[in-house]
Amino acid sequence: MKWQVSALVLICAAACVAAAHALDRTLPHAFREYPGIEYRLGSIPLPPDYQEKTEWAFARLMYPGGWNDGYAGREGEWHEGACLWTQDFPRADRHFSEAVKRLTRISVRSVEQPVNLDDGDDVYNWPWLYAVQVGEWGITDGQAKKLRDYLLRGGFFMADDFHGTEEWQVFEASMKRVFPDRTIVDIPDSDPIFHTVYDLDDRYQIVGAEHLAEGHKKDGFVARWRGIYDDKGRVMVAISFNSDIGDSWEWADEPEYPEKYSALGIRVGINYIVYAMTH
Repeated sequence: MKWQVSALVLICAAACVAAAHALDRTLPHAFREYPGIEYRLGSIPLPPDYQEKTEWAFARLMYPGGWNDGYAGREGEWHEGACLWTQDFPRADRHFSEAVKRLTRISVRSVEQPVNLDDGDDVYNWPWLYAVQVGEWGITDGQAKKLRDYLLRGGFFMADDFHGTEEWQVFEASMKRVFPDRTIVDIPDSDPIFHTVYDLDDRYQIVGAEHLAEGHKKDGFVARWRGIYDDKGRVMVAISFNSDIGDSWEWADEPEYPEKYSALGIRVGINYIVYAMTH
């Protein structure tokens, strides 16, 4: 931000003090570990750089649970983790962050950053935001409003790991509360988001680890790469429907998990990050 030079020193000083206080209120929240659906708190050792300040960190959206009968008995207070938003967490986040460090020149922290939309202005500190199992989430009207503002200010949201008609309907209804006046469309192959680092014209369904035998989940047979655009033609929301990119990151180092899924999942994620930071 460029400051106008004032002839009145006192006014200038007051303005600087006010700016400093404003900046202090919007500093990113400190990293904190949470328990997950699949991993106990502390079960994955923290890397040495977990407190490092970098250009980019894996910002994972925290949200209240919605309908989730498959998780009955495993759900906890969503503010404290062990809720749907922690699926694949934190292993997927940390594996993918390591891949971003190796494959790009972006300064990357090796641990994730959970982000709560109800937590003041914290979300505005993170240019790229990821959420998993968005066909079963339960975001509130207030959170939908904050997400809309974040996106219109230039933020980017990656919505992943939901399958079939029922989950699509839940997600679509939620996004109508975020953007009542914008439609979800299929992103064309020619869009720059598929060509920022890797050319990704040949995309296919990324299957989750638990569904390798059948190759799909529920009635979600065909991968769809969809999005919501702003008025300038920028993708604000990138939607991986009928695919599980989070699993492709989580299981990237497991010999039993097909390499082709992790290869595409990592490339898609990197394209989305670079696009988010340059568009």
